[in-house]
Amino acid sequence: MLVAVVLAAVASGAAAPSAQRGGVVPQGVTVGGLRLGGMPAEGARAALAYAYSRPLHFVFYGKRWKVRPEALGSAIDVNRTMKDALTAREGQRVPLSVTVDQGRVARYARWLDHWLSVPATNATATLTSRLTPVLHAGKPGLQVRAGKTALRLDAALRSAHRTLLRPSAKTVPATMTRADFGPVVVIHRGSNRMDVFKGTRPWRTFPVATGQAIYPTPLGNWHVADMQRNPWWRPPASPWAQGLKPIPPGPGNPLGTRWMGLDAAGVGMHGTPDAASIGYSASHGCIRMYVPDAEWLFNQVHIGTPVFIVAA
Repeated sequence: MLVAVVLAAVASGAAAPSAQRGGVVPQGVTVGGLRLGGMPAEGARAALAYAYSRPLHFVFYGKRWKVRPEALGSAIDVNRTMKDALTAREGQRVPLSVTVDQGRVARYARWLDHWLSVPATNATATLTSRLTPVLHAGKPGLQVRAGKTALRLDAALRSAHRTLLRPSAKTVPATMTRADFGPVVVIHRGSNRMDVFKGTRPWRTFPVATGQAIYPTPLGNWHVADMQRNPWWRPPASPWAQGLKPIPPGPGNPLGTRWMGLDAAGVGMHGTPDAASIGYSASHGCIRMYVPDAEWLFNQVHIGTPVFIVAA
């Protein structure tokens, strides 16, 4: 409707004398999606320039914004386009003569990906008052497909007809759902016990050793962040380890044969050659296990497995 108003105003105004000198667009001709057939040349020229300069309007899940073609590196050659329109056959569709900066369009599409995409949320676990896990459903995410969005932008910039543009996107499923959540580890610091759940179902219980009063195992909600077979033991930056040297894998290694580090700095679950310490508060903050128990646990957990350390 807006284009029609502009066309009528230009056709009936001061442009009429020059329009007569410039010729008339043949009947039924459309130019870049605009119906300019039958219009005097100067009126058609003004309408085309006005229509193309209007901003592109976007909509995406409640968000709305607009961008002008020049901001995306696009420009129209009105003179060349009108030359093609005036020499067209009746009813012909005449393409616009435009230049599009493909690099700028691609960068804008990637920026839309960065701005609009929402990562999927994996299922999570919390503990009930009875210290058993409950699982919470994850949520799918949304990712803008930058390549296909750039193609849509390019097509829109080669038209003078403005419609709502929707960036191309796809749904991204959560990588972990309640159905395939995996193990949950609950460590009872006060009773030196580890409960392993398969999702929400009890699975295995192990005796463990936790930290001494001076080096307590930290309470809180943690995750497995590092997993190593036959690890080296390296002295931590702590007064009790001053002067000690790294110990390679093998008999007597303080970490046994498996290490499952947590995102609590310097703390992990591991085997121990000091089997007599199991069941006591005897470590420097880590969770010690019998070597076979640690090897079993290592085969069940993965990076990201939740580990709850409680006081009970």
